[in-house]
Amino acid sequence: MKRMINVALPKGRLGEKVYNMFEAAGYDCPAIREVNRKLIFTNEEVGVSFFWVKPSDVAIYVERGAADIGVAGKDILLEYRPDVYELLDLDMGKCRMAVAGRSDFRDDPTRTLRVATKFSRIAKTYYGELCRDIDIIHLNGSIELAPILGLSDVIVDIVETGSTLKENDLVVLETILPISARLIANKASFKFKNDDIRAITAALGAQVEARKSNG
Repeated sequence: MKRMINVALPKGRLGEKVYNMFEAAGYDCPAIREVNRKLIFTNEEVGVSFFWVKPSDVAIYVERGAADIGVAGKDILLEYRPDVYELLDLDMGKCRMAVAGRSDFRDDPTRTLRVATKFSRIAKTYYGELCRDIDIIHLNGSIELAPILGLSDVIVDIVETGSTLKENDLVVLETILPISARLIANKASFKFKNDDIRAITAALGAQVEARKSNG
């Protein structure tokens, strides 16, 4: 019997795309495609066990060792800084972390900038490097409302298509960094299951390169 690798997948479209990569790499689990109420899906023959979790929780499962590997957005890794290894950029789930505000906003450097965000650490790091005095307003949802209602001057948030911003007369003012999905590993697992994890990483990496080559 092969040694099992426990994989935390993010729920939603990204997780489904990631599972397709595992399946194409030979790490499939047919039960995951069945309609059922199972929480964990195992294929002992190939040595993998998958489970779905909320995207923002993947890094916690991996850091704490409940999962050996998982897939998390770079935004989560930068914001919460889990003690994990980042193994591979999967080149999917691509978007950007940006500063956005009203289209008529003009920054006054003599005033403290009010920044609404759920990514407080990323915002503080970004503006700290600019030596800009800011007031962080931590919100968990409907971030775009903040500048519209005058709660903040700008927001720091993930921007994918920008359609929500445009519909609310908001624009991207600055791009902080690109975001994409990353394969991460528990540090102890990487030590004790190194060959298996490296094999999975190499198989997924080959798919990423093939996808890039095909445009």
